[in-house]
Amino acid sequence: MGLAAVAFGPASAQVDPRAMRPAPQLAQAQPAPARPVVLTPASQTVYPTQTYAAPTGFAAYKQYLIGKARREGVREATIQATVPYLQLNYRAIELDRAQQPRPRTSNFMAPFAPYRQRHVTPVLISRGQSRYSQHWPHLYQIQNRYGVDPAVLMAIYGHETSYGSITGSFDLLEALASLAYEGRRRQMFETEFLAALKLLDNGVSRARLRGSYAGATGYPQFMPTAALRLRVDGDGDGYANIWSNEVDGLASIANYLRDAGWKPGVPWGIAAHVPQTINRYAIRSTLNAPRCATVHKRHSRWLSMREWRALGVVPLGRTLAENEMATLLEPDGPGARAYLLTANYRAILDYNCSNYYALSVGLLADAIARR
Repeated sequence: MGLAAVAFGPASAQVDPRAMRPAPQLAQAQPAPARPVVLTPASQTVYPTQTYAAPTGFAAYKQYLIGKARREGVREATIQATVPYLQLNYRAIELDRAQQPRPRTSNFMAPFAPYRQRHVTPVLISRGQSRYSQHWPHLYQIQNRYGVDPAVLMAIYGHETSYGSITGSFDLLEALASLAYEGRRRQMFETEFLAALKLLDNGVSRARLRGSYAGATGYPQFMPTAALRLRVDGDGDGYANIWSNEVDGLASIANYLRDAGWKPGVPWGIAAHVPQTINRYAIRSTLNAPRCATVHKRHSRWLSMREWRALGVVPLGRTLAENEMATLLEPDGPGARAYLLTANYRAILDYNCSNYYALSVGLLADAIARR
């Protein structure tokens, strides 16, 4: 789930800075009319004053969403068929609050090895290899069109939805409207809610708009804004169906990664051995990443493969071109296996900004392709 996976990945990965005080216990969902959620002062929004007995709580917020949808050009028929009937989804709010980052009391980072064991499993590898062979004619065409490693596409598909078997059952419109109303990330979820309405305007059925509690949908687990902009027709049938057509889903992941800056013909990264004598302070990164700063903070400076060799960093297995730029990541600390990562690793991070997610995708891809 990036921007495609904005459901934010497993808890063991680094949390994207998207720290908050503990959330109150939510009540269980009740039949309509729903009980109003008490918002924190920071998340309250002032709505236009009405001249009649105005509705309150979520009912008033739905009127606000209707106004926004009209200003965004959503068809009135779409608005009236959906927004007035939305119910507050307490479960989506509860799950989202549980994902809030907790204040850190130390610099300790959980080791990568246990995460890898859970997400690069023999079963996922075997199933990925089977799908890879099954779809190879289409994957070959997708690679020629977008320049993206087809094994990485399959690995993301496997990581996000277990090859289509787990895509989420939340009604996207209700979940997104509820999270926008709750207010912690109101602007983001309002934008995604309006994009979901526009998908309806574009002919996507309401029944298909189901997914994670945070709005990720379909085989690629795209957020609605990504689905609007980047879903593509992969098999040439004239329709970009990321909900039940695997080839369209894989092509859409390729389109996403190309849009994120994928460089054709370059590995995502390679395993490497780092000598004990290396001066880690000298190779530290001084860049301030505008997004996912804590994730990128674990990376070193960017050096060419030639410069890494001069420092005694030795590839384990395949290598990179001498002039290829790479950054060093030691996910399990000094003395354990390290990785030299290319710009294509950054493209995977754009999908889900977690080092452990991106590493596991790359390693699963290598296993699927038998590298």
